[in-house]
Amino acid sequence: MPAAKRSDYKPKFVETLCRWGYSCVLALLIPFAIAQLVMRGSTRNKDYNRRRFERFGFVRRPPKENGYLFHCVSVGEVVAASCLIKRIMRLEPDAQITITTTTPTGSARVRDIFKDTVHHFYLPYDLHMAMAGMLKRVKPKMVMITEVELWPNLVHACWRRHIPVVVINARMTDRSAKRYKKIGKLFNPMLGKLSHVCAQGQRDFDNYSWLGMDNTRLTLTNNIKFDQASSEINTSSHFIGISRGERPLLVAGSTHEPEEKAILDAALEVWKVLPSFRVVIVPRHPERFDTVAKIIEKYNLSFARTSEVTSVPDDINVILLDEMGKLNQAYAVASFAFVGGSIAERGGHNALEPAAFSLPILMGPHTYNNPVICEYLQNCGALTIVEDSANMASALTRWLQKPDEACTAGSAGNKVLLDNSGALDATLSCISKYLK
Repeated sequence: MPAAKRSDYKPKFVETLCRWGYSCVLALLIPFAIAQLVMRGSTRNKDYNRRRFERFGFVRRPPKENGYLFHCVSVGEVVAASCLIKRIMRLEPDAQITITTTTPTGSARVRDIFKDTVHHFYLPYDLHMAMAGMLKRVKPKMVMITEVELWPNLVHACWRRHIPVVVINARMTDRSAKRYKKIGKLFNPMLGKLSHVCAQGQRDFDNYSWLGMDNTRLTLTNNIKFDQASSEINTSSHFIGISRGERPLLVAGSTHEPEEKAILDAALEVWKVLPSFRVVIVPRHPERFDTVAKIIEKYNLSFARTSEVTSVPDDINVILLDEMGKLNQAYAVASFAFVGGSIAERGGHNALEPAAFSLPILMGPHTYNNPVICEYLQNCGALTIVEDSANMASALTRWLQKPDEACTAGSAGNKVLLDNSGALDATLSCISKYLK
């Protein structure tokens, strides 16, 4: 799209004033942010200490200019965007790819997936000078924001430089839409400065439209995670000495407090029926690995940490996966899956990952992060909603006693994934409009 068209939007004086007010408040909070970085740096590695200056726009220049800058908040967004990034790398092998994150876990996932093939740093704080400095060094031809991370000064700095900003796999919950509506003088100018929004579902499309996004710059592409899940299937049938099908195995992925206790309470009931049943617990955040280990110890259960073993002994039925980037390897050998963040009120994480492995899926009642995906999976029988450990134990026992029912549920989930692919191509089509 020509630069002139991207600049048609003109913010009102009061809207500009609101953005400057927001910037002033943010500037006042910077001393506290610096103190927090120093405290975090004391408990993390030297690399984290060295990179904290990236938060203020002091980032390394990429090897090449005029590439793509992807902003992904943390692990989930990095994984979701990975299939699009890989496709662009194949289509434009000479294009520079830069990925920013805001969390160390997101940073680690970038390194795990892309190694040294991309340029990476932490996104600066949303101060105008920091964002302007970052863009001056990177000089991208397009900025793509994954899912929800909209920052007024980042969007404004790109708009001033005629850099298209596209929100990919855009998510907008009803709750977020109501909050943004209340700060319309700050949020509405961002909508006017965005080049395009690729909504991941009808709810998200409707909420962006309700907030005032012009429908000529809003497309329902559907959820790119359908394509990502299909592309990331791990074909290995072995993990830490475990083979798929040798013993019934529940993988509880991306768990939060108090979900580990619910899983262990359910396992205690299942062991009364089948003592050989196994559980793999995968906490969402690495800083909780030791905390979860202590929770398991309080149950007086013998367990293994994957970081300490290459093969799990036969008499161990509880496994703590305390390594990043290995959840899909665990799903590859699982019989059933529980997706975390759903009993804990975090909105639920990605249920398509276990669906890609044809696993019957359990989740708690909080699935508002991906309502369309969960609705599809639930309607076809692939996803069972459980309120607590008793419900979880009942569902697992039923599947153990009726394996054909579990197999049918798993196959249904995989079919949903295949039937709804295509968001990747739709997103690429939207992006291409702004590169001509």
